[in-house]
Amino acid sequence: MPLPGGGRAVGPERAGEVPHVLYVRFHPAPGEDVYQGLLTLLGELTPVVEALPPDAALADVRGALRYFGRDAAGLAEIVRVRALARYGVDCTVGVAANPLLARMAAQEAQEAQEAQARGAQESGDLGDGRRSERTAGAVRMAGAVRTVPGDPDAVAAFLARKPAIALPGVGPATARALSTYGLDSAARIAAAPLATLQRILGASTARRVHAWARGIDPAPVTPNAPARAMGAEHRFRRDELDPVRRRRALLTLADGLGVRLRTSGQVAAAISLTVRYADRSTTTRTRTLTEPTAHTPALTAAAYALHDALGLQRARVRSVALRVEGLTDAGLASHQLTFDPADEKSRRLEAAADRARARFGVSAVRPAGFLDVA
Repeated sequence: MPLPGGGRAVGPERAGEVPHVLYVRFHPAPGEDVYQGLLTLLGELTPVVEALPPDAALADVRGALRYFGRDAAGLAEIVRVRALARYGVDCTVGVAANPLLARMAAQEAQEAQEAQARGAQESGDLGDGRRSERTAGAVRMAGAVRTVPGDPDAVAAFLARKPAIALPGVGPATARALSTYGLDSAARIAAAPLATLQRILGASTARRVHAWARGIDPAPVTPNAPARAMGAEHRFRRDELDPVRRRRALLTLADGLGVRLRTSGQVAAAISLTVRYADRSTTTRTRTLTEPTAHTPALTAAAYALHDALGLQRARVRSVALRVEGLTDAGLASHQLTFDPADEKSRRLEAAADRARARFGVSAVRPAGFLDVA
């Protein structure tokens, strides 16, 4: 069935499609070397693996089902066992007929595991009268596998109880606009006439959201996609209200991304900030940089500007993530000379710090406001 805006339906309209897409999210978030190893692990099951750095990946295992004699959920359990055995990293896996549903299934599984971990922690606190280190370690969130069956009725039932903001790509502003008209769930959005959604959201956004609400996602898993972006996330130990600590986290992330860009000989054309709140909603903002760069102060300034523009006065923030996009070879980029002595000095200091890191390790030089990973 064609979508309103063109493309092929990959949701419940294709009756009885066997789930074959895995959305894998690793936790705790692995380092870059471990992450590459985990991608190789997925590659042992299927060559159709799409990296979603820093801690997730998509895999299309359609061609592996018959070879391994297992369904997609069985292959997901293999991924969990091998990731734990080789790298000590667990994972939450969503299994479905397309990337959209697989991502939502993984999110549901992760929320259920987090709720279970909090319940176990509260039970331990009540029993001991205080929180101990032993209790804290005992409730570390385990992984899980959540499968959305391929038949249309099961997909509709899975989506029916989801709020609008649970649809990947629907942010707080879009969800508020829909809720104003009583369209506060995926089921109601799916049942609404497309013309109504177009008046609320505009033609292009309405077509996408209407398709998502029906479980339709025409996007394929793209294997071996060239790395066009890098990302990093900082998760706070507790919901963070202090804007100073949030800015310190952004400084830490921007410094790490700058080092990775310069080490790989790349520059970024844009930077995006994703803020995850205590209610698990997210806000993402992107800014195009003045020029492609890997200069840490430029990345930090852009991250600060994105953060300040959100006006998070009393927001309880669970995590912040930065992602640099539009990566190109640094040798092909041009730098506008400013004749500013301070800028020239900053770049010389940065080059010296990179040489120190190359010789003594990444932690040899850090910004004064560096925030340790939670």
